[in-house]
Amino acid sequence: MIERGIASWYGPGFDGRRTASGERYRRTSMTAAHRSLPFGTRVQVKNVENGATVVVTINDRGPFARGRVLDLSYQAARELGVSGPGTANVELAILGDDPPATRYTVQVGAFSDPDYALLLHRELKRTYPEAYVHSDGIWNRVQVGLFTDRENAEDLRRELGAMGMSAIVVAAAH
Repeated sequence: MIERGIASWYGPGFDGRRTASGERYRRTSMTAAHRSLPFGTRVQVKNVENGATVVVTINDRGPFARGRVLDLSYQAARELGVSGPGTANVELAILGDDPPATRYTVQVGAFSDPDYALLLHRELKRTYPEAYVHSDGIWNRVQVGLFTDRENAEDLRRELGAMGMSAIVVAAAH
């Protein structure tokens, strides 16, 4: 066990919105928001009141309500018995013996000149706050989001393409 506290769940109206990781929130996914655990971390959540357990993947930041340690997707909350009362006392345990899963990002540009990368980054940041520049000293790659599911990354690539931006899905640097 790494943490105990109160879990809540995302209320209605969040389905389809982007999470802090860049993935779209899906109420039927087994995901959660945590203030500091890395995106992609798998966590076992136990409802100490009824003994139910689920495994969720961290893909967002929060909760922002005082005294809470986790915001669950609707599906995870339902399986834990939290969706009715709205909150429950939980214990969290990181599941970390598996090798790290491949994570994906959407690359919108790669520049040898960092100034060009910063210009594109600034433009993207207006619509995609999760945009960032990854530099290896030679290339300055403008990327958006961090996904554990390639299909979510492909959704973003198609969205950017519809806006006239050329983009590709790449494996994220760990």
